[in-house]
Amino acid sequence: MKKKILACLLILFPIFSLGMAKADTVKIVSDTAYAPFEFKDSDQTYKGIDVDIINKVAEIKGWNIQMSYPGFDAAVNAVQSGQADAIMAGMTKTKERENVFTMYDTYYDTKVVIATTKANKITKYEELSGKTVGVKNGTAAQRFLESIKDKYGFSIKTFDTGDLMNNSLSAGAVNAIMNDKPVIQYAINQGQDLSINMDGEGVGSFAFGVKKGSKYERLVTEFNEALAQMKKDGSLEQIIQKWTASKTTATPTTTTAAGQKATPVKSKYIIASDSSFAPFVFQNSSNQYTGIDMDLIKAIAKDQGFEIEITNPGFDAAISAVQAGQADGIIAGMSVTDARKETFDFSESYYTANTILGVKESSTIASYEDLKDKTVGVKNGTASQTFLTKNQNKYGYKIKTFADGASMYDSLNTGSIDAVMDDEPVLKYSISQGQKLKTPIAGTPIGETAFAVKKGTNPELIQMFNNGLANLKANGEFQKILDKYLASETSTGSTSTVDETTIWGLLQNNYKQLLSGLGITLALALISFAIAIVIGIIFGMFSVSPYKSLRLISEIFVDVIRGIPLMILAAFIFWGIPNFIESITGHQSPINDFVAGTIALSLNAAAYIAEIVRGGIQAVPVGQMEASRSLGISYGKTMRKIILPQATKLMLPNFVNQFVIALKDTTIVSAIGLVELFQTGKIIIARNYQSFKMYAILAIFYLVIITLLTRLAKRLEKRIR
Repeated sequence: MKKKILACLLILFPIFSLGMAKADTVKIVSDTAYAPFEFKDSDQTYKGIDVDIINKVAEIKGWNIQMSYPGFDAAVNAVQSGQADAIMAGMTKTKERENVFTMYDTYYDTKVVIATTKANKITKYEELSGKTVGVKNGTAAQRFLESIKDKYGFSIKTFDTGDLMNNSLSAGAVNAIMNDKPVIQYAINQGQDLSINMDGEGVGSFAFGVKKGSKYERLVTEFNEALAQMKKDGSLEQIIQKWTASKTTATPTTTTAAGQKATPVKSKYIIASDSSFAPFVFQNSSNQYTGIDMDLIKAIAKDQGFEIEITNPGFDAAISAVQAGQADGIIAGMSVTDARKETFDFSESYYTANTILGVKESSTIASYEDLKDKTVGVKNGTASQTFLTKNQNKYGYKIKTFADGASMYDSLNTGSIDAVMDDEPVLKYSISQGQKLKTPIAGTPIGETAFAVKKGTNPELIQMFNNGLANLKANGEFQKILDKYLASETSTGSTSTVDETTIWGLLQNNYKQLLSGLGITLALALISFAIAIVIGIIFGMFSVSPYKSLRLISEIFVDVIRGIPLMILAAFIFWGIPNFIESITGHQSPINDFVAGTIALSLNAAAYIAEIVRGGIQAVPVGQMEASRSLGISYGKTMRKIILPQATKLMLPNFVNQFVIALKDTTIVSAIGLVELFQTGKIIIARNYQSFKMYAILAIFYLVIITLLTRLAKRLEKRIR
């Protein structure tokens, strides 16, 4: 008998086990596309508030969940027909739905808002008269519109999905749409042409639901228990903030899972960045580069275990450095655009910013329409410039581009332009530094900010950045970095205790930085001029040679070098030549910025010195050469003993002038990112916006140096004579 009972139990045990396993699997259905609550991301994985919440609840309660995303209406029907156990789909808790579903505690209070395209703003319901408003079928927004449509005289057009509704608005088939505020705001943050210009209407709260009277009502109780725990420990708020953060401090979603590491290929990676783009990168009062980008890349390098060397040549120079192979990656508040994707491989985005218009406090500009016939300043190559160019014909303003922000803000202060457009955190930083500006128009999303490498190179660097970013977000370090620089307008990481509004204060706080820049300027000028003297004399001698081939070589050299502007010559040597070598050999051969600057200055000065030498030699009466040769003295000895000593006295004043010119030309070489005296001054200005006083200091520096060198050269000239 016992054996029979035991046999029956052995037979029944697998059946009970299967039944229990099946009971432990909770089938949950959701919507298909209802960002930021649920949507399929670029990696073809569903993400969003609802997904994160249900996963967290499952973790707390030990559920084994099976999620599917058939769409809202299909999800509702699936629960009612018993094909699914529960629904988590941004479903508003209403009396009607509580007749069918068991829905207890809510997890999100929602508002519905009217949205239009940016060009067709609606600021009150009265303006909807005679117009058509789109809305998703069966939503709280639809019920609200039905209740007020007769009062305000508009018609309603319903849609099955948000995509169809938004497309109809873009095509002009409807004049406005109404949807949940976080959904509209998420779409705006993703760059859609939408605008919210009215307050939202509170219409209810979202809840998790099961079929009323079913055996799954216990799930609601367990959900509520887990939800209470999440509210208490703050994890619910973290999930909501993750997907609905304010657009001015938006943290894009990271699709890379935390806890991963990639293997570095190089012993050290060179990272290029901007030199003055606060609060992303700027020099603090201790002359150290700081900001969101600097802290972020250092934290990621530490997290992933790779070594970096950061250079700060400026935005344009940083881009060119990566393209030329002189740097492995760039982090410089760089917006991701389709055009840039053709040249760079981007990491996952780490920041979503707005572009915003800034005007003087006394300006009467209050809208884009007020910019008609006025001039707006913008930094070259930025997303702000793209926005202004796109809308230039619409609003009738003129655009003036600048290489750096300091020059742009100076032009606004002096009245040469009427407004500026810049990234919102950058412009607000300038206001916090004493710029008397205001922002009369709300910011406009301009896309995502990301780390980049040259297309097809350093894939492990992108992977390490993504891994590190995910880890920093998971442990809260990333948010601390953002809060450090964005939590308040004055939170810029500066530790200055010296008043930089006076010339003495500027010198006291920045003299080390200025002396360092001065040292580079003098070294650059002296070394390049010494090389130029040698090259110039050689080609100058060629130009008066009795051999036609040598004269032709000299003529070509002088014409080519003098015909190319110094800035273009420096850029060609620094960026062009390495790219050319790479295209031939397949290997990157970067040139140091100081070396490139020295070569460019040497060649440029040598071309002019060659002409000075030619002119000095030809100024010596030709009869002296003829007389010497008639006495049987060789051409070379005649040159050394008779012609050149006389010509040198004639050439010396011109050599002094050429050296002064070479010293001044070092300011042009700053275009390739070399931080000499002039670039040092610009970096300081970018931090404190004291342009007049700093440029006055730089002018005095150059005046004193050039005056001393000129006096020294004149004394030397007197001795020789």
